[in-house]
Amino acid sequence: MSIQLGKRYECDDCGTQVLATKAAEVVLTCCDKEMELQGQRRVPSAD
Repeated sequence: MSIQLGKRYECDDCGTQVLATKAAEVVLTCCDKEMELQGQRRVPSAD
């Protein structure tokens, strides 16, 4: 798995979040499991 610059990764077990500041060919792990890429967050509209 490659880490993508500017993407957030989260641990499903404990909720730890990581923001990638560099791209790399590594596997992020937490609680002995691979961290998952978070989906898009909704941004509130500026009505």
